[in-house]
Amino acid sequence: MLSENQIKALSYNLDESRIKTIDKAGMSFKYLETYDIINVANTIFNYMWDYTITRLEEVARETNQNGNHVITFSAIVKVKIYDAQRNFIEREDTGVGTGTARTIGDAIDNASKSAVSDSLKRSLRSLGGQFGNDLYSKSPNINQNYQQQPVQQLQQPQPYSQANQQQTQQVQHSHNPNDFSSLYAIGLTIMEQGQNLVVLGDDIFSKKDSIKACGFRWDGATKMWYKALQQEAA
Repeated sequence: MLSENQIKALSYNLDESRIKTIDKAGMSFKYLETYDIINVANTIFNYMWDYTITRLEEVARETNQNGNHVITFSAIVKVKIYDAQRNFIEREDTGVGTGTARTIGDAIDNASKSAVSDSLKRSLRSLGGQFGNDLYSKSPNINQNYQQQPVQQLQQPQPYSQANQQQTQQVQHSHNPNDFSSLYAIGLTIMEQGQNLVVLGDDIFSKKDSIKACGFRWDGATKMWYKALQQEAA
């Protein structure tokens, strides 16, 4: 049901610039922010997705030593991803969130939002690295591997490796406007959207020279770099 371009985009390594770090109890944890997850889902699935909160309930309540209310919520979120014919696939997972505030209302608000966000991110991460699944790896070299892998490997999701190898062999010069290896190497993704190819990723403006060199143009209305598919075929 997912298109080939969507599967490729989901298989690319996670751009390290999207990763945030938080320290808790003397330990450092890496995560992706909720708005970032939603933006990536909107882009990859072309807004053809939604989610439903199937459960949201309070599971704990106490007062800490500072007199603040500490409330914990549990949530279950179901994600649906559609194609043009309205066929869909589902993902579902649980999440937990804690809110601490001077008032019960604020603590409930913070805890419920946190639980839904956690559940949403857990549901989407089953789709692959673009939604932070690799951050759950116990390997300390996960981000170093991103830098060490050859560009060809970053372009080759497993189901399409043979086709991508053939395409890579046809690329002879880095200045070829139809060679996107230079964009993949700096953490960008190329996807088909309607009659155009579009560039996705973080820090788009700082990478504009590389994007222009591959023949893409800036559309001020959609705030996206694009290239007509007919131009690509030519």
